[in-house]
This record gives sequence, structure tokens and C-alpha cells, in this order.
Amino acid sequence: MNVLVNAGPWLRVPPPGYGGIENVVATLVPALRERGVRVVLASVGSSTLEVDELISVFDEGQFAELQKPYNQVMGLAHAHQARVALEIGRRDDLDLVHDHLEVVGPAVLSALGGPPVLHTLHWDLRKHAAFYGAFPRSIAVNGVSNSQLARAPDALRAASLGAIHLATPLADRDMRTERGEHLVAMGRVCGLKGTHVAARICQKLGLPLVLAGPVSGLNTPAELEAVVQDPDHPLNGHPDVRYHVNAVTPYLDGDLVRWVGSVGGEARDHLYASARAALFPIQWDEPGGTAVVEALALGVPPVGLRRGCLPEIIDHGRTGFLADTEEELAEWVLRVAEIDPEECRREARRRFSPAVMADRYLELYAEVRRYEGIRRTRAAAR
Repeated sequence: MNVLVNAGPWLRVPPPGYGGIENVVATLVPALRERGVRVVLASVGSSTLEVDELISVFDEGQFAELQKPYNQVMGLAHAHQARVALEIGRRDDLDLVHDHLEVVGPAVLSALGGPPVLHTLHWDLRKHAAFYGAFPRSIAVNGVSNSQLARAPDALRAASLGAIHLATPLADRDMRTERGEHLVAMGRVCGLKGTHVAARICQKLGLPLVLAGPVSGLNTPAELEAVVQDPDHPLNGHPDVRYHVNAVTPYLDGDLVRWVGSVGGEARDHLYASARAALFPIQWDEPGGTAVVEALALGVPPVGLRRGCLPEIIDHGRTGFLADTEEELAEWVLRVAEIDPEECRREARRRFSPAVMADRYLELYAEVRRYEGIRRTRAAAR
């Protein structure tokens, strides 16, 4: 099978640090290629993921441009997708397009009449109500959790082939390190992630907490401070920056509660694997939960609020804890020693390995191609 995987123009694959969609693509593609799938990756030129072909418009990721007004950046996704459309039009060996580009991907691909398309939904489906409410019938989609799809508009849900949970390469690694005393909250620092709740709980309990993740693309405390001190900087008024300043900074004392910025590679894995627990006090219905899956793979008990995809990933009392309130969350934090790290690792290998995700996608690829063949046969007979 020859599949074009469209990762979009925002970050290279794999990304240097934070990058949810790009990390998913970097996890999926090697497992697909191990199963004999030939992959054409549409990304940026600096992508280093091993693929059969790489196509791009931009040499580097355009993520930083997204902070600018829409009328200044609207052409970026379209320029990338125009290159994808050109590639599809000039060749006849593509069996399927697996698209990951929000809205622009399915909007363009539905008008091409090319190979069958599977579009993966990675985000909050309450967005783009006008588009999703009249979703193109020629495009099949999948979600990353059942919770996410349950909130989809009817037209989008009708196009869905179900949900495939996200995976992590860490599930295939038996990474063990000495367990420390700290807890960790890993991921983008923003109100939706409830970073301030994690900080408040740990300060109240007297437990050390490390916050790791970017703030509006700013990866270090020094970068953030430079923005905060410059009233004319375009990021100074960004909601995530203001959130960090107003809601998170009051809890940072440099000792008990620390924000270390983005951490990547082995340093990130060690920080995560050595934690007593991982906190997920999410303030929204999280669609995918990559960080939760990574915690399980590293044998770190996840403790989070019972929202979004978390009840699908965490088996309460066996692989982590789920709470309905902040007070209850604090109580479960004190009981993380009851969770067996080996049970967390086993669950990750069983449910969230790259092989499991790739096999599920191959099933959907076959279903999409079968459905598209039937649809075209019926159209030709009219």
C-alpha cells in the first residue's frame, strides 16, 4: 500500500519538543512501514522521520506564525495543501491519503476526487461548527477517543469510522529509573490543562511539583521573561502568557513548585519516569491524552479529573486515579503508592503501543478503500 500522510506545515516530524499531531505521525509512520506500507510524508523540509518520500513547501515549521492575525497567515496551510493536491494530481500510485491538517485538509481533499481519504480529528470538535455541521460526505474520519466523537456534530459523526487511541513509542521501551519524590505536570501550560490547579494542590500538600511544557511556544523561563518585560512584544497579551503570569506564577517558589520550560529527549523521559505521579487536572474535555499514555508507559501513575478521554485511558484504582473535584484529586495524590507501576506498563504495552495503533489504522485504511470502491461503482452506474 502507498499512503500519503499529511502532517501539515506547522512543525517538523518528529517535533523538537511539544507537538501533538507531529508526535502522533512520528509514532505511526515507522510502525506502518514495518508492516510494508510505503509512506509519502507531506511536512516541512527539516523533518527527519525516515520515510519513502518527503514533500514540502516550507523548509522549516510555520508554527510561530500562528500567533499573527489570521489575514496574515491564512495562506500557510493553503500553500502546503496546494502542494499536496499537486502531488495527488500528478501521480496514480497513491492508494490512500491519511490527512491530519485541521479543516483545510478535508476541505481541499473533498474537492479533488483523488484517492480515498481518512482524516484524523485531533482537536476539540466544538470548533468550526459551520464546517463540521456540513462535513463533506466523500471524506471518512476517525477520532482519537470515543468521548471526543460523542461531542461531534451529526454530519461529522456520520462520517466517522470510530476512535483510535493515541500511542507512544515509550510503550516499547522498558525504561526504569530511580523514583524521586516529585510529581510532574507535563504538557502545554494553559488554562485548559489546569496547570494552576496542579500547582495549588502540591503547594497545599507540601509536595514537590515540576511543571514542564511551553507557554505559547516559549520554551524557557528566560524566553517568557523577555516577553513579559516587553509591553510591545506580540506575545505579551497572548492568553497563555497572561495565564502563566496571573494564575501560575504566584505558586512558583523555585523550590517546591517549579516551571522548567520545555524538556525534550532523554531529559524529558527521565524527568517523567522518575516522578511519583503525573497530574492531569484538566479543565476541558481532553480529546486524546498523549501525556497520560506516556505516563502509563513509564510506570508513572496518572491522577486526573474525570473528563474527556481520561476515563477511557485510566482504569481507576488499577492504573491510576480519577477524581470529580479538586479536593478529591488531592486525596488521590496521597494514595499513588497503591498503584503498581508494572500494571501501568503492561496496560501501555497492551493498548497504547505503536504496533496496536498501526494495526487499527490498517483496518480503517482497508475499510475506507472498500467503501470508496463501492461509492465510485455506484456513481459510475448512475
